[in-house]
Amino acid sequence: MNEMALDERCMSMINYGYIALRQFPKRETHVLGAEIRASMLKTHRLIITAGKRYHKKTTLTDLDIEVAMLQRLVRLAKVKTFHSKYKKWEIGEKEINQSMTSWLAHASHADARGLCAQLLKQ
Repeated sequence: MNEMALDERCMSMINYGYIALRQFPKRETHVLGAEIRASMLKTHRLIITAGKRYHKKTTLTDLDIEVAMLQRLVRLAKVKTFHSKYKKWEIGEKEINQSMTSWLAHASHADARGLCAQLLKQ
């Protein structure tokens, strides 16, 4: 999985997320909605950062943590019934999580130079 495909998945998740956040009640738009929005943007920023760094492992670990946090926030919105189409949003997050996990595994076990060269070729 290269950075561009993961970036595209993240952008589609963010686009859907903004639509979903409009369904939140006004009182939660500025609290939970803002947290989810910030987490989505930080996830996107970490994907770009990981693609640009030579040593990716720490950035990918931060990305893993941020994706887990985003999943918890979306689940919280589901539990509070602010968001009715949770499954569609969750599927986008799962795809990003799978891609990011495989990227992290490659960074952990592979030669960093070889991995960087492979990612840049694609």
